[in-house]
Amino acid sequence: MTAAGHVQLQEELKNLKTVERPAVIKAIAAAREHGDLSENAEYHAARERQSFIEGRIMELEDVAKRAEVVDPTKIGGKTVRFGAKVKLADEETDEEVTYQLVGEFEADLKKKMISITSPLGRALIGRETGESVEVETPNGAKYYEIVSVRFK
Repeated sequence: MTAAGHVQLQEELKNLKTVERPAVIKAIAAAREHGDLSENAEYHAARERQSFIEGRIMELEDVAKRAEVVDPTKIGGKTVRFGAKVKLADEETDEEVTYQLVGEFEADLKKKMISITSPLGRALIGRETGESVEVETPNGAKYYEIVSVRFK
């Protein structure tokens, strides 16, 4: 996981523990005051939210405990590895796009951060500038040329 991803994980964990958890406990207490719990939609919704929050806290604590934080700027080289920012050119359209390869937990396609375990991520690992990669997509095979690899 990158340092930025680790910080983001810690912030979400802190928010869940200090803001979300106390808020849902208050919501459950308020819903209990309305009487019969078997037909109380507010109570059941709050309990579901509590279950989600507690599960997410456990998941994030586990990820944080097992995470290995890597600073991509200290890696360098010409080979695609974790943390690399890879500029690709679609071989059919010549359209270029840049992705950063990150861990599964911090992948976010909107931010152009893809998981190293994604089909494209797996195809790129170990490749160098100028090489072509084939990626199987739901619409068939796509071919990309690696235009550049950088770690800054």
